[in-house]
Amino acid sequence: MVFPLVVMLLHLHSGFGGLPFYNGFYYDRVMNDKGDGNGNGEAPFNGVKLVVETSPDTVFAHRGANVTLPCHYHFAPQLDAPHKIRVKWSKLRQDSTKDRDVLAAAGPRQRSFGEFRGRAQLQQASPHEVSLVLDDLRLQDAGKYRCEVIDGLEDESGIVDLELQGLVFPYQPRRGRYVLNFHEAKKTCEEQDAVMASFDQLFKSWMEGLDWCNAGWLIDGTVQYPITLPREPCGGKDMAPGIRNYGERHKNLHHFDVFCFSSALKGTVYYLARHEKFTLEKAKQACQDDRAEIAKVGQLYSAWKFLGLDRCDAGWLADGSVRYPIISPRPNCGPPEPGIRSFGFPKVGKFGVYCYKMS
Repeated sequence: MVFPLVVMLLHLHSGFGGLPFYNGFYYDRVMNDKGDGNGNGEAPFNGVKLVVETSPDTVFAHRGANVTLPCHYHFAPQLDAPHKIRVKWSKLRQDSTKDRDVLAAAGPRQRSFGEFRGRAQLQQASPHEVSLVLDDLRLQDAGKYRCEVIDGLEDESGIVDLELQGLVFPYQPRRGRYVLNFHEAKKTCEEQDAVMASFDQLFKSWMEGLDWCNAGWLIDGTVQYPITLPREPCGGKDMAPGIRNYGERHKNLHHFDVFCFSSALKGTVYYLARHEKFTLEKAKQACQDDRAEIAKVGQLYSAWKFLGLDRCDAGWLADGSVRYPIISPRPNCGPPEPGIRSFGFPKVGKFGVYCYKMS
């Protein structure tokens, strides 16, 4: 099976756009029949190399912000006359599917694609700059981006890593533990104003102290969970702290919980101060009467993390769970660590409510 694969790859390279298979040499643009070629449509080798440079450091931002992903190119040795180049930005996928097109540019013409349409543009403040500007960042925008510069036969690229400042939270739906396949898990996070977490995001949260013994899906299709305090039911008390890894699982057949990621809010979450308590339906109506909507789990986590929301009152959320956020632990407000306290999904009872209002 190896030989046919090699043959196929050679065939693909040799047939792409009519270009010859790249052999490690660098060629100038193929010249037309008016000029300057060698008479048979081949350009002479001139020893010029195209170099693309991107930031070696991660670019940090938050949801709703504007960000610039730096990318520059040059020729070595430097050319006297300017070259017409084409630029393509794409976002690398973590779930093994095709990379997502972000922007393509040729000369003054630019085009953005999909969910980036109207939010992506090329910054060319200097002659050899082809940086990508993204406006109004969304949770899905975090990840690795490829800056690709094409000059005739040459095609060089670099990678920029965009990381959103946020937090990871484990989620288990009303139906109980280990009931979500991969696709259901992805949708579940989105319903809570979040996205499925990546391994890097989970690892960072573990470094910040996240400890959770239930295994959950990540966006790359693996199932893992973070342990800071080793114990018998969580891989064994003699194992070192770390990320426990179940490996890649079948996205349709296997069922687990999920780890979701959320970032800063474009609004506020608040506890609706009322003397009376509510059923879930009355809680939703109370938020609407206050010109807001009942908050989602991801919004409560974001308000706790980024807005300093600290309230020792249990309140309904949109998924039917009852929770409350604690930054400064105190008596009668749960465990001695900061966090989001949960009462689960009560079938009966009346509680307060957390509302969300756009800025």
